[in-house]
Amino acid sequence: MILDPETDLSFSLTLNAPRAVIWQCWTQPQHLKEFFVPKPHFIESCDVDLRVGGRFNTVMNVEGNSMSNDGVFLEIVPDEKLVFTDAYQEGWKPAADPFMTAIIELADTDGGTLYTVTARHRSAEACKAHKDMGFFDGWGTVARQLESYAQALI
Repeated sequence: MILDPETDLSFSLTLNAPRAVIWQCWTQPQHLKEFFVPKPHFIESCDVDLRVGGRFNTVMNVEGNSMSNDGVFLEIVPDEKLVFTDAYQEGWKPAADPFMTAIIELADTDGGTLYTVTARHRSAEACKAHKDMGFFDGWGTVARQLESYAQALI
């Protein structure tokens, strides 16, 4: 994948947990609720239909405000790659105001998982807004929460 610096944000880090457990965390709602938003915020609800075109819907609670985010899976490579977007809802219904497509890539490392997150945006302005919202800190915090939670499942 060739990243566009105008519209894409990405980072990689090594998580001290097996790839299969990281995959399980990303694909099962009961696990997603435990790491998918920086604490003290939390996921109120999560609905996952793990198939291309299937639901990836979450409701985040940020400072007492519920924030619904409905999307679909675009690509699923078991234990390796998840691609989801809020550009569509289930049934390929276009979203009124899409924000991003997320790509989660997993690869084995010595005893851990190389974890790569990429967020692709429709415009340079949307990308900048996401960066200014704290993409790197927020998704980095989520990655460390994921690592800690996954270690507890081992």
